[in-house]
Amino acid sequence: MGAIDLYARATAGFDERLAEAVGLLHDAAARHPGAVVQASSLGAEDMVVTDLIATLGLPVAVATLDTGKLHDETLALLPAIAERYGITVERHAPRAEAVVQFVGRHGERAMYQTLELRKACCALRKLEPLERLLAGRSAWITGLRREQSGARADVPFVDTDAQVRTKFNVLAAWSWADVWHYIATRGVPYNALHDQFFPSIGCAPCTRAIAVGEDFRAGRWWWEDTSKECGLHVAEAAAQP
Repeated sequence: MGAIDLYARATAGFDERLAEAVGLLHDAAARHPGAVVQASSLGAEDMVVTDLIATLGLPVAVATLDTGKLHDETLALLPAIAERYGITVERHAPRAEAVVQFVGRHGERAMYQTLELRKACCALRKLEPLERLLAGRSAWITGLRREQSGARADVPFVDTDAQVRTKFNVLAAWSWADVWHYIATRGVPYNALHDQFFPSIGCAPCTRAIAVGEDFRAGRWWWEDTSKECGLHVAEAAAQP
């Protein structure tokens, strides 16, 4: 049984939530012409956002962080997006020399040693490339949803990040069922790992499948007792008690 069979459900208010997302995307493109980008993790939510951008014909770039540790299933979406939508996804990778130095100093399994080293690895592979991804842009679009975790329960539709860029969280009010209902009804390509009980997918060493009853993000950094955040959306996480 795949993710669509497990999760896709038509729920009350879906059409209104879809219309809200469409309106926010139009607003982002209009308010930030040529200066807005979707920062995509290539997860289910972000594939919905990419499909909407392409379907609406909006002048919004799509970019991802190629950390050097992504699953093959995740990377397989890049040619799928190009074929389906005619979109070339920007790939922003960590600086090669910085990776060599970090691995040489701490080893390939540094993320398992201490929380500080795990965060340093995230900073190297995700946060620094994100700054380059966002350079010269005044706004970005995410697939953050309030339902994803307690740390994201109050995610607003429109926010401002630490660099005063506008951040559009167009699916903030969507449920997991909404995401998969959209994917199912529109034939959106998605990460094959979702069919293997990976609801939240990051780097391969830091992501595992979840068991029945586990939290949505339990498979991220499962060996830690943390908020399950890497720092990309630290403002939302820090706002929580």
